[in-house]
This record gives sequence, structure tokens and C-alpha cells, in this order.
Amino acid sequence: MFKTLRNAWKITDLRQKILFSAFIILLYRIGAAIPIPFINTEVLKTYMDATSGSMLQYLNILSGGAFANATLFALGISPYITASIVIQLLAVAIPALEKLSKEGEEGQKKLNQITRYVTVGLALLTSFGYYSMLNSQGVINNTSPAWFGMVIMIACYCAGSALVMWLAEKINDKGIGNGISLILFANIVSRGPSLLLNLWNYIVNPDKMGVSRTVGIIIAVLAIIIGLAMITFIVFMTDSERRIPVNYAKKTVGRKMYGGQSSNLPIKLNMTGVMPIIFANSIISIPATIAVFVPPKEGSFWKGFTNLFSSDHWFYAVLTFVLIIAFAYFYVAISFNPVEVSNNLKNNGGTVPGIRPGRPTADYIRKVTNRITLIGAIMLGFIAVIPLIANIASGGKMSSLAFGGSSIIIVVGVVLETAREIEGQMTMRHYKGFLQ
Repeated sequence: MFKTLRNAWKITDLRQKILFSAFIILLYRIGAAIPIPFINTEVLKTYMDATSGSMLQYLNILSGGAFANATLFALGISPYITASIVIQLLAVAIPALEKLSKEGEEGQKKLNQITRYVTVGLALLTSFGYYSMLNSQGVINNTSPAWFGMVIMIACYCAGSALVMWLAEKINDKGIGNGISLILFANIVSRGPSLLLNLWNYIVNPDKMGVSRTVGIIIAVLAIIIGLAMITFIVFMTDSERRIPVNYAKKTVGRKMYGGQSSNLPIKLNMTGVMPIIFANSIISIPATIAVFVPPKEGSFWKGFTNLFSSDHWFYAVLTFVLIIAFAYFYVAISFNPVEVSNNLKNNGGTVPGIRPGRPTADYIRKVTNRITLIGAIMLGFIAVIPLIANIASGGKMSSLAFGGSSIIIVVGVVLETAREIEGQMTMRHYKGFLQ
């Protein structure tokens, strides 16, 4: 693989794309460190430390720590991701958007433009909510007049979100592609040094972590083993697929005969990627997030209810697992249409051996997809739940792993996707690729 990377570096235009992408990511990380005025960082740090297990912690991971520091890119890529998901869902429900999605490149350009507008609207709404949260917790320094500080902060966060969207699209246009994924990758990897420091403290300075030396070493070793096992398992799951054989009928055009070949219809084991985990974490973190804004009284019913949704409670892990399976089926249902696939096969003279064309083929593809989705969703659920189980078993000592499953899936998925992208570009230039 390293030899192939050296070969990729020798290609002038590919090297320029890699350097351009790296430069954009560097600009993003610089923007994630630019402070916003009127913020009391000490109060903010204390407040964010008390939000363990809430949606705020998850947003902080996706923003690479910018959310907890209230910097220029505090909203990160989240508004753009949300807007893309919303447009994708609406394209199934709204005929006009569905028509645009089938119009090729021109229709995709119009959908991208709509996505940009939705991103700006979501950024404006999120910025106001973020400002209100900071203001309610006394994080914002007094300004005179008060509305001036509000306008400045909201404008900064909206501008930062729009700039992140622009940087991601620049990576798509002039870089190696996958702009959103690469920025998410950079955000998650940026937490690597702090995680390594925690592992080092568990081994060398266990008193600083509040555990004995033996317990610290056990926690560090278990974290490393779990991380390596999850990476291996995710790579296996990402590359696995169910191949449905397809035979194409022969047909004569003029004096030439076409078709008569055998192919297959690949169905990925993990068709949904990390989306079910993102949806599940968003839903299950709502009670803990509400408890941050409206703290329940000790001993009350709502206090016990919100404790169930803490990341160190077994109910949180079980519900996360169930929601991931449910959202996996939901996402496959809206993103994969067996009827459309069956019609495309029929129009191109393709048939599944032993299955009649048309509706029987669609039903067969749907049945296979449901089975594969169940297996993939269970595997995805285990990946997300294993860090939670490790945290519960350690008595909350491994709380930094609460959202580790989704983070590792994003990182491994981006690495594999980027490798395929470079592989494809090198194949066009007749270079040996990652497959050898």
C-alpha cells in the first residue's frame, strides 16, 4: 500500500489534488481554533464538562472540539450534513425533487444549490439556538447593547458554517473528493492526541485518572484491544457484500450480437454507513440534552428518567442497539428501491436465474435486502454498543469511548473510500493500485 502511495505521489495532477485537499483541511483546522468575541472560555469549559452523554458532546466530537470552545467553526459540518440528509429524504417524498434527482448532472447541480440554501437556513437557526444556550448558562460576557453581541455571534457562526460548506465543495471540485467525509475525518482524528494522552496517564499517572496502577493498565490495554478489534471488524463489514447473479439475454443489432453475459448485482452488507448511528445518537441524546438546559430535581421522577439515558447506564446501550436496527431499515427503505432496480434489469435484458422478471424479481431483491440489512444492522449495533458496554463495565472510567463506535466507523470508512478514489484515478493512468 505504501508503494502505491508513492506511485500516486509521482503523478503530478494527483499529487496536486492531494496537496490541495490537505491545504483545505489545514485551513479548516485553523478556522476551528479562531475564537469568537464575548465568550468566557473558563465558564464554557466547566459547562461542557458537565454535558457527558448529551447531544452537545456528540456535536463537539463532529466539530473536532470547536463546539466546546465556541470558535468560528463551532457548528462544523453538521448543518451541511443535516441539509444533505433532509434533501435526500425529501427527494423521495416530493415529486419535483425526485425528478431533479433523475435529471443527471444538471438536476444534481440544482439539488446542490437547494442544499446550500437549506444549509444556510439551518445554520441560522442553529446559531440562534447555540447563542441562547450560551447566554442562558452565563458563558457570554455582557455587551452594550446586548443585541449587538447577539448579532455578531450569530453572524460569525453562520459565516463559519457557510465557509465550511464552501471548503468541503472545493475538496470535491479540485481535490480528491469526499469533502464532507474528509472534514469529519480531520475533526475526529484531531481528538487523537488527547485520547493517547489519556491512555498514557492511565499507564504512567493512574492517580491523575482516579484509578490504581493495575486498573489503569487494564483499562489502557482493553481500550487498545477493543479499538483494533473494531477497526478489523469494520473493514470486514465494509468490504462484505451479497452478490445476486444476473444473466443478460442475447440480442442482435445489425450484424452484431450483444449480451449473453453473466454479471451480478452487489448488495453491500453495510448499505447505510454510519447514518443509523447518527440518527440513533441524535434521538437517544434528547433527554440528556434537555436535562442540561432544565436540570431535574434530585429524587424526582424526571431525574430517574434522565438517568436512564445517561451513557453509563445499560438502558442507554440497549435502546441504542434497537434504534440502530430500526433506523437501518428506515434508511435502506428510502435510499434503495427494489422495484426500480428490477425495472432497470428488465429494460436491459437482465434476469435473476430462477426468478421471473418484473415484480417477482423486485420481491426477491427486497427479501435479500431485508436479510442483509438485518445482519448489517446487528453488526453496526454491536460496534456502537461495545464502547458503551466497556464504559459501563469500568464504572464510567472509559466515558471518552461513549461515541467511539461511530467515530471509528467514520474514520475507517473515509480511509477506505479515499483509497478507492485514489485507486480509481490511478487505474485511469494505468498504474497498479491498492488491490495488489
